[in-house]
Amino acid sequence: MSDKFFTDFAFTPEQVSKNLQNAKRDLGIARQDTILDVKFTYAYTALIKSGIALLSHHKLKVRSIPGHHIKLIEKLTEMLGDQAISDLGNAMRLKRNVDLYAGGTDITAKECAEYLDFVEGVFLKVSEKMGLPK
Repeated sequence: MSDKFFTDFAFTPEQVSKNLQNAKRDLGIARQDTILDVKFTYAYTALIKSGIALLSHHKLKVRSIPGHHIKLIEKLTEMLGDQAISDLGNAMRLKRNVDLYAGGTDITAKECAEYLDFVEGVFLKVSEKMGLPK
């Protein structure tokens, strides 16, 4: 299924497991840190890394080119059959982009908690779909 954004890649089971553990690590940092910007940033990276883990389980690798986060979120939405992933994942992506490229943004404690709950749910769905320990 190679295309502009994804390429076929024969990940080993160890690499697949390590990809999921990498997402879990970022999710743990997001849960534990008290600085809202840090919580949000790590929640977002946990979402992206969860998608990378699921793709690697399906022998796909995302190419690091402009727009790849959009395509990764789309593919994660498709693979898990959950439109909320597209809606909330893209909201997080846009907020992150404003923070990086447009002078910053403020994230509220409420937003941060909602995003973190969302990403935790996505991580659990990915883990279950992969049949790997959470």
